[in-house]
Amino acid sequence: MKVIEVNNLVKKYNDFTAVNNITFTVNEGEVFGFLGPNGAGKSTTIKILATLLDLTSGQAFLNGYDVKREPNKVRSSIGLVFQETTLDERLTAKENLLFHAMLYGIPKVVYKKRMKQVLEMVEMTGRMNSLVKTFSGGMKRRLEIARGLLHYPKVLFLDEPTVGLDPQTRNRIWEYIHQLRKSEGVTIFLTTHYMDEAENCDRIAIIDYGQIVVLDTPEKLKELVSSDIITLTSLDNEKLFQKITQQLNLEAEINENGICLRIPKGETFIPGLIARLPNEITSISLRKPTLNDVFLKLTGREIREEVLDNKEIMKSRMSRRSRFR
Repeated sequence: MKVIEVNNLVKKYNDFTAVNNITFTVNEGEVFGFLGPNGAGKSTTIKILATLLDLTSGQAFLNGYDVKREPNKVRSSIGLVFQETTLDERLTAKENLLFHAMLYGIPKVVYKKRMKQVLEMVEMTGRMNSLVKTFSGGMKRRLEIARGLLHYPKVLFLDEPTVGLDPQTRNRIWEYIHQLRKSEGVTIFLTTHYMDEAENCDRIAIIDYGQIVVLDTPEKLKELVSSDIITLTSLDNEKLFQKITQQLNLEAEINENGICLRIPKGETFIPGLIARLPNEITSISLRKPTLNDVFLKLTGREIREEVLDNKEIMKSRMSRRSRFR
């Protein structure tokens, strides 16, 4: 069953197109991810689906409701965790949840039971009476997830849910996400620019410059990059690079990590390569394709984390438009 359906969605700010004619669906109970750099249109799309922004054209439905014509019904169907914390730090964890319950009209008897459940889920029962300003970044994120679940949402939006958190806390957050999907049957829609985080999704839409470049499972996406990645170094990388490309007639790239070759079945290729370059290789490594390699293959560059200004984005879009036709 489709819980989200988006058709030809466009969002423009004057002459700048933030979301450019995207179409996709999300299934009930799915962990669906938008993977892309900052400024790609991920957060804008979520804000439209959450009725925080008006769409310019196209259609979007959530839980069967039109986000443009039935915003109140959509809002009652969703939970939302923003990139930046929206908790009131002058209140306790319990008071923040109570305020949320009042906004959603949750009866007191239901709220008390539900608050206990969500706080237990994120392991914060012991801090329910503590002021939020005393919490770490990870604790605030966990409380926001608990708040987003308080009213039994059909869809929980997580906009860069672990940005700025340390790896251990990020892993814990993902434990909670998988737990709530399993126990609550909630559909998770998240945005991220972390490649390892995207691996947790059932399906991923890679979005860049306001357009969906490709949409599939992580496994299917990585099949787009059929070659293994071999990285090697020597005492003189430039000299070895010339030998590999000119004498061995192999395609290669040279970067700060060394010399990179993309070779099918790399594990069987390496012994022969070493034999052809005796005493010239100081280190060699092999890895399977990642989602970053997929992004690189489809866009011509690695995923970027900086936010470009509007003019820069538009210039880049115009120069790369042919890639999306």
